[in-house]
Amino acid sequence: MENQALSTLETAKELGLLPEEFDRIKQILGRIPNFTELSIFSVMWSEHCSYKNSITWLKTLPKDGPRMLAKAGEENAGLVDLGDGVACCFKIESHNHPSALEPYQGAATGVGGINRDIFTMGARPIAQLNSLRFGDIHQPKNQWLLKGVVKGISHYGNAFGIPTVGGELFFDECYTVNPLVNAMSAGILTVGEMVSATSYGVGNPVYIVGSATGKDGIHGAAFASKDISEDSVNDLPAVQVGDPFQEKKLLEACLELIPTGALVGMQDMGAAGIICSTAETSAKGGVGMRIDLDKVPKRQQNMKAWELLLSESQERMLMVVTKGREKEVLDIFEKWDLPCSEIGEVTTDGMLRFYMNGELEAVLPAESLVLGGGAPVNDRPYTTPSYFEKIAAFDPAAVAVPNNLKNVAEQLAVIPNIASKKWIYTQYDSMVGTGNTATNNPSDAPVVLVKETGKALAITTDCNSRYVYSDPYKGAMIAVAEAARNIVCSGGIPLGVTNCLNFGNPYDPQVYFQFVEAVKGMGEACKRFDTPVTGGNVSFYNQNPEGAVYPTPTIGMVGVLDSYEDKMTLGFKKEGDLVYLVGQSNNDINCSEYLHKICGVEYSPAPHFDLEEEFSVQQAVLKLISQKLIQSAHDISEGGLFITLLESAFVAGLGFEAVQKDSSLRADAFWFGESQSRVVVSVSPSKQHAFESMLASSGTQSTLLGNVKGKDVVINGENWGAVAAWKSPYDEKIGSLMA
Repeated sequence: MENQALSTLETAKELGLLPEEFDRIKQILGRIPNFTELSIFSVMWSEHCSYKNSITWLKTLPKDGPRMLAKAGEENAGLVDLGDGVACCFKIESHNHPSALEPYQGAATGVGGINRDIFTMGARPIAQLNSLRFGDIHQPKNQWLLKGVVKGISHYGNAFGIPTVGGELFFDECYTVNPLVNAMSAGILTVGEMVSATSYGVGNPVYIVGSATGKDGIHGAAFASKDISEDSVNDLPAVQVGDPFQEKKLLEACLELIPTGALVGMQDMGAAGIICSTAETSAKGGVGMRIDLDKVPKRQQNMKAWELLLSESQERMLMVVTKGREKEVLDIFEKWDLPCSEIGEVTTDGMLRFYMNGELEAVLPAESLVLGGGAPVNDRPYTTPSYFEKIAAFDPAAVAVPNNLKNVAEQLAVIPNIASKKWIYTQYDSMVGTGNTATNNPSDAPVVLVKETGKALAITTDCNSRYVYSDPYKGAMIAVAEAARNIVCSGGIPLGVTNCLNFGNPYDPQVYFQFVEAVKGMGEACKRFDTPVTGGNVSFYNQNPEGAVYPTPTIGMVGVLDSYEDKMTLGFKKEGDLVYLVGQSNNDINCSEYLHKICGVEYSPAPHFDLEEEFSVQQAVLKLISQKLIQSAHDISEGGLFITLLESAFVAGLGFEAVQKDSSLRADAFWFGESQSRVVVSVSPSKQHAFESMLASSGTQSTLLGNVKGKDVVINGENWGAVAAWKSPYDEKIGSLMA
């Protein structure tokens, strides 16, 4: 028996379980686990499924709000009330490690998985976004990764029939080898018609529906819970394979089944496949299940029990159905030409029993496997990163103010982090479903119609990871603030947040410091903007042999426009309109693209940010929009004031004149600094007095920069050339590098 235990312990270590976790498993079971049971615990207790190194801090995030309709973490996605009986279901998740090895399928299955999270709750997806990070775009390997990821997103999303309406793209050397691929989806459902991921009712049949099960994606959750290395290519079978047409049929079949009332509960089969869906639904309902794995439809012969349990084959759902209503379910899935197989039933004792050809392969308590139940909860040590000393040593006075501002501006406009992402978004179908309003008249956040209601969603993904690297607490606050600012500048009211927290190895105390401080900052900002965290995803182990990626807590945020007519766009509208800066400029070049990419300064503090100042500016902009006092609004972010002015000019090809009046500010800080809490707006001369009076009454600072005029860019009285001449290289830069 002792030799058996030692042998099993070695197997547990090979599966990624720690010795103390193996001891705990023996205590739970009251015996030595077999290989199938060890495999189950290895994936369910992996970081990807259990959040064992993050849940302590995730619990500190604000989760309650008057519009919340589902508690964070209890369902597959977040759910917020839009009013008038309509709700928005939304979530963001990562597919980083699969995309690092096989970018096409890695990204495609990420899109498929996030959409299943939405429609498994009964919502019809209406919009997709993504947040992508890659290494130096000039390197062939990174170009290959980018091409594969974009193709995977476009092919899956386009075929599935959901518009990709927005997102972000960021390049930095730290993402070489380990890119970040975060996918977000949002859908609409009627309040009160949500389907829960639960199980109850002794004797109710359990079904697996959708695609047949193969060996793709086995141990995918465990693969996502370790570092990328030279040996990671051996984990290629852990990458799933997607079929968007099968998912489209699955979507329609599920949405047709829900109104029948035959469903007890439904759960997407994502990470860890059958074992995860059976464990989570059973634990939530306080029940158990008997599952006959030989009844699972297979696309490969001679699959073992543990392979069937852990497979992450795509386009599959677990359903618990009311006994006696099986025919209704079977008829609908037959209509959609989808496999629908009864594989077991609900039991009373909370135990999961898995059989193969009549032989009991594994028996374990469902509660012991899941987050919030028996899964481990670790409180990791952390320490201040050593590189903070380099950040503290930065002296802006050592950076000379350039004599030729135009030359700097020309370089800045074609930096890939700033230049147009046209090469990417033209590969996406942004108009399928006819709800996207942003294609020809963009806003800071994409605005998507909620048809037959008059309402619209404003949706965004945001995070400047260089800010977070410099100051995790402040940088995460800025990520939330920028997301809210983008929604506000589009005319929306921010409602809620979903996050995708991408960090390095949590067992590195300096990495864990970044995580802890980022969660603290995020929570503080979410409280101020009244945007509770509805759920999301933690992705650790994002690093390569050279070190961790920048800490990247991507914020997905949803806002509502009670009337589509309230939409505000970013482009200048009419010659003669006045151009104002709302908010305060600062003598700040910290962490800017200008400082990093043009001046070559790697370490500097995060840019100026004050939470109360940010909140006040956003409230003022909301009032300006609601009172129809402005023609356009565009927030200042990467590239600073000059890039914001350019982007507002590009939409209609209108030129502008702008002047720096405050000589106390560095010229590079004024035009290229990324100090936060600032918005560029245009104002009709007839509304100038009302505009200035409203801002004065709210205590919000504003500066008249100039006006919309002609077709040229004029800075401080100097003609910098035609808007069209600036737009061409801005539009084509990324495409020329990818050719």
